[in-house]
Amino acid sequence: MRKNVLITGASSGLGAGMARILAAKGHNLALTARRVDRLVALKAELVEANPTIEVVVHELDVNDHDQVFAVFKMAIGELGGLDRVIVNAGLGKGGRIGTGKFYANKQTAETNFVAALAQCEAAMEHFYERKAGHLVVISSMSAMRGMPSAMTTYAATKSAVAMLAEGIRSDLIGRKGHDIKVTTLYPGYIASEMNEAVQKEARMMVDTETGCKALVKKIEAEVVDAAVPAWPWAPIGKVMKHAPLGVVRKLV
Repeated sequence: MRKNVLITGASSGLGAGMARILAAKGHNLALTARRVDRLVALKAELVEANPTIEVVVHELDVNDHDQVFAVFKMAIGELGGLDRVIVNAGLGKGGRIGTGKFYANKQTAETNFVAALAQCEAAMEHFYERKAGHLVVISSMSAMRGMPSAMTTYAATKSAVAMLAEGIRSDLIGRKGHDIKVTTLYPGYIASEMNEAVQKEARMMVDTETGCKALVKKIEAEVVDAAVPAWPWAPIGKVMKHAPLGVVRKLV
């Protein structure tokens, strides 16, 4: 069991949902997010329901890269090491390129890619030192192709973090004496605060608990990559990779 797990972006949505499931399975947790009040409330909930686990919380804006490294080190000290890091913090702001939304797109690019890079760096430094660990990167089904309108930058960042994870995985090939795994997950439509205003995707959207259970199942299996939930997103992903762009537009 990868006992000690750090999750970024854990104050709501998929991060909080995964935390609840992992806590019930007996994992110690380090939870980080900007909204520390929510983390404190979540910690109280988890410890009350699972009194044998340890939960630590830290306020963290992942765009403060020095703080990322500092908070990871604090969590390592508090829990006696980290066995798994879930790079989950993300942002969905944006607009069609060329419509004056540069700063919103820039914020999404910095949060979803540059900040994810900082998290991966901090996690992998620790894992290389221990010669063990599991890095989990949360991408998106939108990473399969270029997406239109407000999703363009978001999808590009999610494709970038998937390739970042693959590059890290490539570095581990043939490295003897290491038990380090890298998993990339591609969630489809899972209900969360980030997409609560979205209506048209409801026909394929699952509730947060169902989606998070599917995510945790793949995480614990330490798969290389997976669409989550597998149905209908695994077959849809194959279509997205090869279909004409006009068809892809109709799928999102």
